[in-house]
Amino acid sequence: MKASINSLQHHWDDAYTLKETSKLGWFEESSEPTLTIIKSCKLNKKARILNVGSGSSVLIDELVDLGFSNVIASDLSKESLKNLQNRMASKKDAVDWIVDDLTNPKVLSEIKPIDLWNDRAVLHFFTEEKDQDTYFSLLKKLVKPSGYVIISVFNTEGATKCCGLPVKRYDKGMLTEKLGSDFTLIDSFNYIYTNPYGDARPYVYTLFKKK
Repeated sequence: MKASINSLQHHWDDAYTLKETSKLGWFEESSEPTLTIIKSCKLNKKARILNVGSGSSVLIDELVDLGFSNVIASDLSKESLKNLQNRMASKKDAVDWIVDDLTNPKVLSEIKPIDLWNDRAVLHFFTEEKDQDTYFSLLKKLVKPSGYVIISVFNTEGATKCCGLPVKRYDKGMLTEKLGSDFTLIDSFNYIYTNPYGDARPYVYTLFKKK
């Protein structure tokens, strides 16, 4: 049975309050290789970039430092975004902050179209097909023509659970099928992320462009 939205929000709020950010099993000191992929898109500094499942990601800091002025950080957990805002201090004012649920979006469904959708380690938590459908419907609605999508999730050799929750693993073909004919796969590669505890986590990184 699927956990309720409130219980999932509580789960993620606890994850971000009971452990130091640097001890979380998905924490990155640098957002590579995501940042390199974003740079390859050659976006205008005014491009609207939506980072879903932002957590306490250093990617938000790095994008602001690069001069991007329309960065949107979204997460189900308000505590994760609070941690990120505290770390960024005055730089936080350069970011739009949205607490919302990707499987039942309220605020996100009303925002203006975006130039880039970035997801590292979010989609794989949606194990039910209807939640996946809602996720991809939102993505397809928000991304502008000629806009980009970066999805980085556990690959088919990856772990079956993360943070105590089951995950659905993907390969580039599965993601291509989910996105459909309006999106072209530009690049994909497997990548081994080593978490703060020394455990290897195999990911697949994909970059798509909307037609």
